[in-house]
Amino acid sequence: MSLKYGAYTACLHDRSLGDALDVLKDAGLSGAEVNVGGFIPSPHCPAEVLLGSQAARDEYLGVFEEHGVELTGLNTSGNPLSPLPEEGIIQAHELKRGIRTAGALGIKEIVAMSGTPGTDATAKYPTWIVNPWNGIDLDILDYQWSVAVPFWKEIDALARDNGVDVCLELHPRNLIFNVPAFERLINETGATNIKVNMDPSHLFWQQAEPIEAIKRLGSHVGHVHAKDTKVFPGVAYRGVLDTDYGHLPPEAAGSAPCAVGHDCSVWPEAPAWRFVAFGLGHDEQYWADFLKALSDVNPNMVVNIEHEDAEYGNVEGLKISASNLLKAAARLG
Repeated sequence: MSLKYGAYTACLHDRSLGDALDVLKDAGLSGAEVNVGGFIPSPHCPAEVLLGSQAARDEYLGVFEEHGVELTGLNTSGNPLSPLPEEGIIQAHELKRGIRTAGALGIKEIVAMSGTPGTDATAKYPTWIVNPWNGIDLDILDYQWSVAVPFWKEIDALARDNGVDVCLELHPRNLIFNVPAFERLINETGATNIKVNMDPSHLFWQQAEPIEAIKRLGSHVGHVHAKDTKVFPGVAYRGVLDTDYGHLPPEAAGSAPCAVGHDCSVWPEAPAWRFVAFGLGHDEQYWADFLKALSDVNPNMVVNIEHEDAEYGNVEGLKISASNLLKAAARLG
């Protein structure tokens, strides 16, 4: 038994599924995670077609077999709790459809985000509360939890019926963005099929320690994204809760959609932190210790690279990450 190493194909959406799988195979990886809804398109997984036909499912899985790469997860990260109807309603539907698709394909894990409601029942936009020193903010959180708990109870039941674990990213701008919030969700929902997608990059920028989080969460870790973060000297005066971002110019190339009609913002020129290719923020021994902690929880854990380092091209960055991940894995023996 050993950890399974692969990659999330979102960084290869400009390629066909077969070509994307060849890139992963050439990088020494054996697994793939594909998008099936949420913030970004899903060119590598035609969910509606797959749900409607066993023959289509057999043919689809045959592509992975042909290229020597296992389908190890689906991804539908979005904001299913958003008060924006073109976001929340659609992405909640895509999450549910993704769970059913995973079940039909025999895939046990789907990555998602908890989502973020608005301030109250009349709100138009999502609101992320991170430091509720003001009682007003606690009132907002009370409302948001009143929305999240019944929704995630429903999702948990659907996941259980389909034999799937929904693995939440502890991601900024989500109600569930750290370990205590996840623990609260489990306590208030009684969920059995809601787990954590352990993406260390999102813990690093919060100044949390992923290895300690793994030890605390234990079997609640259901899936892993291999992604790194580097903290820069600018953190000394910016801190990690920085709003000094900019709008993406309309003529910019290579934009990344993150909501209906919106792209990801432009980072500050001298950020406090940013995502980097795996192994460029922390050294090989750290990652070997990280993988050992995961193996102690589940020796068959799926570990998929998520490449989001803008300093490198998509294939180049993915290969750097794969090389560093496999070197760290080799230290496990």
